[in-house]
Amino acid sequence: MTSPPPRAKRRFRRALARLFLRATGWQPEGEHPEARRYVLIAAPHTTNWDFPYLLAFAEHFGMQISWLGKASLFRGPFGPVMRALGGIPIERSRSANRVAEMARVFGDHEDLGLVVPAEATRARTEYWKSGFYYIALTAGVPIVMSYLDYARKVGGIGPAFVPTGDVVRDMDAVRQFYADKQGKYPAAFGPVRLREETQAR
Repeated sequence: MTSPPPRAKRRFRRALARLFLRATGWQPEGEHPEARRYVLIAAPHTTNWDFPYLLAFAEHFGMQISWLGKASLFRGPFGPVMRALGGIPIERSRSANRVAEMARVFGDHEDLGLVVPAEATRARTEYWKSGFYYIALTAGVPIVMSYLDYARKVGGIGPAFVPTGDVVRDMDAVRQFYADKQGKYPAAFGPVRLREETQAR
């Protein structure tokens, strides 16, 4: 995990992020999450631009976030940059239980905002990956819903909830929140649902 940068550096990064958002015509909504440890959903995800906007809004709200990325992103000269931006490399080919592994990480940190890709791809997918849900459930931390709405050019931080284990009911709340959020390419934003919901019904 990355340690918080010095105060002067944090101010500079926040000012740069706000300048970027103003220059591109985006407006923030919401507030810094109340919880100090949480899993962050970032959706809809339909373009590579979503990532810089996520980082910019995180800086605007003073959030120190970490995110998971394929190990190849951290090789070569860009590796240190990716880590400085909060990246945590993972080997997708390994069969280790990443849910349990990441849940244990929460136990070692008093402050941790972990971005877990729910869609896992910019292309349309019929199901979200359930890692974000089960990491939060196992670690006993809330899920915070962040968003980018390209229709209004607004992004920010939505409500938080602690997963109950009732996956259908919990995902109903997620569906309701994202129902009016539009990605840059709306057709690429598929249904907000988990495969596990079909087993639970």
